[in-house]
Amino acid sequence: MSTAQSGTVPAFPDTPAIEARGLTRSYGSVVALDSVDLTVGQGELVSLLGASGSGKSTLLRLIAGFDTPTGGGVWLHGQEVTGSSPAERDIGMVFQNYALFPHMTVSKNIAYGLRRRGMSGASVRERVAEMVERMKLDGLADRYPEELSGGQQQRVAIARALSYKPRVLLMDEPLGALDRRLKESLLAEIRRVHREFSTTIIYVTHDKEEALILSDRIALMDEGRVRACDTVANLYLHPSNEFVARFISNANILPVGAESSAFRVVSSGPDSISVEADGGMVHTLERGSARDADAGDFESSVRIAVRPEVLRLQSDPEPGMLSFQGTVGDTFFLGDLIEVSLETEHPGWPEPVLARVPRESAMGVARGDRVRLGFDPALASVV
Repeated sequence: MSTAQSGTVPAFPDTPAIEARGLTRSYGSVVALDSVDLTVGQGELVSLLGASGSGKSTLLRLIAGFDTPTGGGVWLHGQEVTGSSPAERDIGMVFQNYALFPHMTVSKNIAYGLRRRGMSGASVRERVAEMVERMKLDGLADRYPEELSGGQQQRVAIARALSYKPRVLLMDEPLGALDRRLKESLLAEIRRVHREFSTTIIYVTHDKEEALILSDRIALMDEGRVRACDTVANLYLHPSNEFVARFISNANILPVGAESSAFRVVSSGPDSISVEADGGMVHTLERGSARDADAGDFESSVRIAVRPEVLRLQSDPEPGMLSFQGTVGDTFFLGDLIEVSLETEHPGWPEPVLARVPRESAMGVARGDRVRLGFDPALASVV
């Protein structure tokens, strides 16, 4: 059980704020969480991102103490809390449905947790006034939840969760019920709150855009496991596997070698592969650090992840670029970009290959046209 007081500076700042070690949760024969390891640093904002049923909310509930694991454990600030109740874990919670008390005003909702912790009347009033100001709720302190907009209610919920200065804040799909414009506004608020309060936050979402905007790191979950946990930039630019590449950047996965007549592997090593394309040009691609396949089986198994926005229309093969040809299946106007859906004849390649190219370069391109797409190998990833 944690004995640290709310809002105090950890005695060992290098100690992780949150650790899940081999955390498992089964419901009969159904494994909702499968031996998950996760470490969150002090003051870090980590998003749990994944589709419905991926295990992200189960992981959050186990960290909060609302559920009991069937294996593994939870550590907060270096102390095991696996058997501790939610109240003993010094954790703030924000839910999608706000969970405000409808019979209490804004100020009383914010004060609720403070009074339960035995804070004196004057101190409660001072802290409530501070939170009303910092969460931009001026003029709303005496209103009831039903008199507030969805965005205002969510700010009250965040103010209440932060009022007693928890060292960890857990947010479970907090913006899921809001429209896009309000969501964008509150994303900025959450970023501001994180910056100003320096609170450790775990943020659960199925919305990739939310996670990309908010996170220091993203833990990408699938089938009860963490498939990758890294910075936003690394997940986007250097995905460690096909699942990450597809989920985070909608990348095209292009087989190279025996399955493809567009590119073939000339040589492979522990850090890179050399690929030959049309016209006999050879290009080198860096291998991701997470991949450790032997060079001997690399030719038949290598895949290249290519994001749609790095593909470009070409009239002829260009030096330093890998390229291939196909037939335009369709085009989609996206403002400054045109999405081109390209059908290729290469066995094992996805249909279609999607490219998002500058509008000026794609004007006049139509369904049925034969075109060439190319990309800089430095902008692709071997997965």
